[in-house]
Amino acid sequence: MPDHRRHRGPHPHDHELFAGDQLAALRVAVADYSWLLGRDYSPPSALKLVGDRYRLAERQRTAVMRCAAPNSRLDDRRRKRVRSESLRGQVVEIDGFNLLTTVEAAMSGCVILIGRDGCPRDMASLHGSWRKVSETRPAAERIGEVLASLGVVRSVWLLDSPVSNSGRLAQLLRVLAETRGWSWRVDTVASPDRELKQSAEIVVTADSAILDACGRWFDLAATVMETIPDVWHVDLRPDATDNA
Repeated sequence: MPDHRRHRGPHPHDHELFAGDQLAALRVAVADYSWLLGRDYSPPSALKLVGDRYRLAERQRTAVMRCAAPNSRLDDRRRKRVRSESLRGQVVEIDGFNLLTTVEAAMSGCVILIGRDGCPRDMASLHGSWRKVSETRPAAERIGEVLASLGVVRSVWLLDSPVSNSGRLAQLLRVLAETRGWSWRVDTVASPDRELKQSAEIVVTADSAILDACGRWFDLAATVMETIPDVWHVDLRPDATDNA
């Protein structure tokens, strides 16, 4: 069936699945799943064990998976995280779809999860296809304005070439950068993950596998969201007491 959505939009059941009375169980589930990962349990088996124990719906299990991280990974991610004041004069390499869809989601009222590492993550999934929505250009503009305010001298966007419409998005970003005078390079590549894991530059992503492998990273999505009013944050860190 063709996708005719004009907005990224929240899932119809998310206000129920991530309501206040659901958060205590979700936070405990994140803690338990992280504990199991730290003891080398198989992720699918561990997620089923935790999900069944707390009777979680499928989207809640996905949220737990995206927010979890064993303690050893948290320590490493904190060590490699770059502060915003350190970006002036630097080059950043951006996990393009990861960043853009998260900001689009935040702007369109979708739930934004806060994981154990403090990174915001959305619940969207590309499934091999990306579609431009009403929030796409405003999200890209907001990202560009924040990058400029941080003093970043050059941004390299990496988009997954196997994802349909990646070429169209690349052209949109190039035209926007030219119009606004931003120093951007936009590449479509077979595997942004592989390139970002090996990058010598500061990496922008919330992808856990990239965060664990890259040398340095910056949480640009969180900084951009500070400029967006009324973002629906759901904090699933085990020590959280309410929504962020």
